[in-house]
Amino acid sequence: MKIQVLGTGCPKCKQLTANVEAAVAELGIDAQIEKVTAIAQIMKFGVMLTPALAVDGQVKSEGKVLSAEQIKALLG
Repeated sequence: MKIQVLGTGCPKCKQLTANVEAAVAELGIDAQIEKVTAIAQIMKFGVMLTPALAVDGQVKSEGKVLSAEQIKALLG
């Protein structure tokens, strides 16, 4: 599973990354977590608001910081 955090590195983006890492650890799943910071790459996803979360190339959340519990629900 590939999980991508889309954002330029703002505090909300960093918090979302931390929440993703916590969710993956709690679920005990094998996932590759990637930060996508380049605006051009973020735009390829069609995302207008950051932070955003994509799982296996599909945008699951945009413009908000999901909690670890919310992320676990998306991944589970």
